[in-house]
Amino acid sequence: MGGRGPYLSDLPEEAWELIRPVITAWKGRHPSVSGHEGRYEMREIVNAILYQARTGCQWRYLPHDLPPYGAVYYYFAKWRDDGTDQTIHDLLRWQTRESQGRHEDPSAVVMDTQTVRASVNAAAATTGLDAGKKSPGRKRGISTDVLGLLLAVIVVAANVHDNAIGTALLDKVAAHNPTVTKAWVDAGFKKAVVEHGARLGIDVQVVPAIRTLSGSRPSRSGGWSSRPSAP
Repeated sequence: MGGRGPYLSDLPEEAWELIRPVITAWKGRHPSVSGHEGRYEMREIVNAILYQARTGCQWRYLPHDLPPYGAVYYYFAKWRDDGTDQTIHDLLRWQTRESQGRHEDPSAVVMDTQTVRASVNAAAATTGLDAGKKSPGRKRGISTDVLGLLLAVIVVAANVHDNAIGTALLDKVAAHNPTVTKAWVDAGFKKAVVEHGARLGIDVQVVPAIRTLSGSRPSRSGGWSSRPSAP
């Protein structure tokens, strides 16, 4: 960490060792145009991204003892756009599932939605009114495995019906997790979602209350729908 003091969001040594091969391989495929190795340690780049994600600060407000925001955002955007962040996410999920005595890939998922108020500065075209809950803002839909580990997420205007969210989530699950054959949803999802799941080979069952094995509703993980904005 170059002699700086630690931040609570810093990546632990064991976590860095787990994802380091992914980052190192990425660097090998994307050599610097100038031929040098780069001025900043990749672990510090990751630490800066985690700091921004945890605190929600603007990129330009990253602490001075972390790499410059321009370099940090460069890697964040690259990894977001080429799927490296998804590769790391999947790796961590697989390890967690195996540590709990489960197969790497899930066979069942839980889907849920939640309406959240949007910032007063949010573009009007991206927000709406949830007619059922009389709540303005955005609606997030997520799909998790039974341990509560994230598989898919979408964020839409709050006036989008749960059926549209459910079908989109099922499409994402089927595309990236072909081992899934079962999905549990609450009564907010209607027949259209059940029928769409059947076409994808996923048995969708409507149940009174959604809980993961950890005892929590998947929508409690508000941070899952967060995506840092451009600087």
